[in-house]
Amino acid sequence: MIIVTGANGKLGRAVVEQLLKRVPAEQIGVSVREPNQAQELRECGVRVRRGDFDDARTLHHAFEGASQVLIVSSGIMGEAEIPHGIQQHQTAIDTAKKAGASRVLYTSHMGSSPTSHFAPMIHHAATENLLEDSGVAFTSLRNGYYASMALMMIDGAIRTGELIAPVDGPVAWTAHSDLAEAAATIISEQKWYGMTPNLTGPEAIDMEGIATIASEVLGRNIRRTIVSDEEFRERMMSQGVPEASINMRMGMFLASRQGDFAQVDLALAHLIGRSPKSFREVLKESIIHQQG
Repeated sequence: MIIVTGANGKLGRAVVEQLLKRVPAEQIGVSVREPNQAQELRECGVRVRRGDFDDARTLHHAFEGASQVLIVSSGIMGEAEIPHGIQQHQTAIDTAKKAGASRVLYTSHMGSSPTSHFAPMIHHAATENLLEDSGVAFTSLRNGYYASMALMMIDGAIRTGELIAPVDGPVAWTAHSDLAEAAATIISEQKWYGMTPNLTGPEAIDMEGIATIASEVLGRNIRRTIVSDEEFRERMMSQGVPEASINMRMGMFLASRQGDFAQVDLALAHLIGRSPKSFREVLKESIIHQQG
């Protein structure tokens, strides 16, 4: 049985939906903290069980009979949460091994690095080390930076007409739907063991490029304004943004300046058999969805 954790989240749910196109529903199980939110999957024939990374007993039940386990990474909000996140992933890996899984897959990131300015990348790198040391066959999905994060970052700019941020660098923004399709293909076809190539969108774009694309799609000017790191931080604080969130966002900008997310790779296109969605396409889809 294929087990997917975090199947109530955006990526996990999309992976399950893609798997349902490839394998019988009775061969798929999900591990979720809130089973009542996965009723649609249960109605499709998917096995739904409660699983919590902080409770090995629940994971043992959720992973029962597993042949492959996809661990969708737990979210962290900064460096202070890294040890907890690593322990959660260690528990999930150990439980998958005890359940007899022949392979453990993990949603990592193209920027995975123990020295990154962006805290989640340190978390991913540590988890990849756990996988290598586990003694279980594994696949670490080096996903491109989620395009949905860029949508969140420009949400205010769409309202005000001004995209205010510090100096940044190009990012290979990648659609959740494309990454979900890739994961389902890798799982169902038993492809790619070890670290995957970077699974990225078709181009790397910085904030200036995002503002230009948004202007063209919306039909009105979105101006890109560069501010210092200090001014950006002060702006966020004045808006009531929690310090952990500010540090995370600053870490992303610092890492992007170093080119940590700029590498574009054709691996995702080859895997899904078509060109991945561009940021322009993702933005258009988002606008259409919002307009109903």
